Amino acid sequence: MLNENIKTLRKLRNLSQVELAARLHVSKQCVSNWENDNILPSIEMLVKIASFFGVSTDSLLGLSVQNTICAEGLTPEQREHIKVLVEDFRRANGN
Repeated sequence: MLNENIKTLRKLRNLSQVELAARLHVSKQCVSNWENDNILPSIEMLVKIASFFGVSTDSLLGLSVQNTICAEGLTPEQREHIKVLVEDFRRANGN
């Protein structure tokens, strides 16, 4: 699950393995090994990966299905606008 989540989050950000590796200060081989489920990142690296993608470590590990949206750097008005959009989407989906 962790390997798939890292790969999915990387692709959602339109990053190559090389680009993600550079951002995390690891080798491309590390990212490849994580995504191919050959090795697991250290706990310290797991926290760093989760922080980079703006998700919880539980979510990254597949222990929680809670999705989050990083609103860092947005104004309170922009954050409120996002909340309204999310609620509109939920209503449209019957939730």
